[in-house]
Amino acid sequence: MEKIRLSKRMSELGLCSRREADGYIEKGWVEVDGETVSELGTKVYPTQQVTLRTPAQNTQQQRVTILLNKPVGYVSGQAEHGYKPAIALIDENTRWAEDPSPLRFHRSQFIGLAPAGRLDIDSQGLLVLTQDGRVAKQLVGEDSQIDKEYLVRVQGKLDDSGLALLNRGLKLDGVYLKPAKVTWQNEDQLRFVLREGKKRQIRRMCELVGLKVTGLKRVRIGKVKLGKLPVGQWRYLGPEENF
Repeated sequence: MEKIRLSKRMSELGLCSRREADGYIEKGWVEVDGETVSELGTKVYPTQQVTLRTPAQNTQQQRVTILLNKPVGYVSGQAEHGYKPAIALIDENTRWAEDPSPLRFHRSQFIGLAPAGRLDIDSQGLLVLTQDGRVAKQLVGEDSQIDKEYLVRVQGKLDDSGLALLNRGLKLDGVYLKPAKVTWQNEDQLRFVLREGKKRQIRRMCELVGLKVTGLKRVRIGKVKLGKLPVGQWRYLGPEENF
């Protein structure tokens, strides 16, 4: 059995991100089989027990995750081509009045706050921004099992064979896509459920079967739904919610 880096093992266990792991190790906040480890680059066996000490757990509890109903016209990440990033929408005035969270908004919540996944500039709906590496890994890690649901308004004709291709059988950039669940929501709107998120994937899938997307809205990520959250407003992920 081979040893692996402690930071990698902590990420695999879902304790935190690898970058966070290095910070916790340096501070002496990580124990392996009950012994404190504070040297970066330490390697462990997969069978060894890795735990976070109380200061690391407290730090994680203070980290926030924000759910935003991103409008069309905002980019998910860094500002580009003159377009504003979605994070620019986060302030006291845009917080949803019905947010049940007791958390108070303050500027320190912007430190390390980043989108966990993308939603392109022409799309609206649920966007997750988080300070918590555990949430980011859960949503965008290579082995993520979290599905995402979209309502997609389309123009054009789609026969049964085209619908079958959308569900299973399309290639993008020479690679077969993971199976999707695509059904009619109503006469001009499709419902997509995906477990991957290649750039402009749904629009490109639709083009391959002769459809043009005229509107795209993400309404769910895992168990967390957009619900009644108004466009351009946000709320905190509650302590009882998980993806």
